[in-house]
Amino acid sequence: MRISLPAALAASLCAAPALAQVNISTYTDVNLTECSIVSTDDMGTTWTCAGYKGIPVMIAEGDLRFFVSYGLKSTEEKAASQTLPPFNHLGEKIEWRLGKASGELKPVATILRYFVSQDEGKPDGEVLVVTKFAPGATCHVAYIDALANPDANVMAQKAADETAPEFDCAKDPETIGTFKAW
Repeated sequence: MRISLPAALAASLCAAPALAQVNISTYTDVNLTECSIVSTDDMGTTWTCAGYKGIPVMIAEGDLRFFVSYGLKSTEEKAASQTLPPFNHLGEKIEWRLGKASGELKPVATILRYFVSQDEGKPDGEVLVVTKFAPGATCHVAYIDALANPDANVMAQKAADETAPEFDCAKDPETIGTFKAW
């Protein structure tokens, strides 16, 4: 079957916008020794760290659980009060999912690995936490058990790209896939 040159060009032009919509990842380190301490007391510590392109990342620890929020008003975002139920600590990298907006790449969500304590004698569980990044609406969107799902990273990226942009922060985060982390 022959396809004419004009038809082929038209088909490729129609496909081009779909390709431009694909989000990409970039990564920043989670290294509390390179962050500034905002406050500390008997209940815990709060740090501010530099994220993608200097975006503020607020990391707080209290009652052996970590809380992470993003943006200029990170302490006012819902994410600042969200954590996982078991005792936990953070992974070493934040994955920033970037989408094109107004001709430039901007973060739409983050993915961060949390290590969660299990019953004595069991190894830590691992949960990928997808957080929507939008000023005034930064919150946990989804939890994926990184050990129970062989394609957990792909699942987290899909949630970041497809669920996070329209997610209503008044709702509870979704648990996606098989979940045995706690």
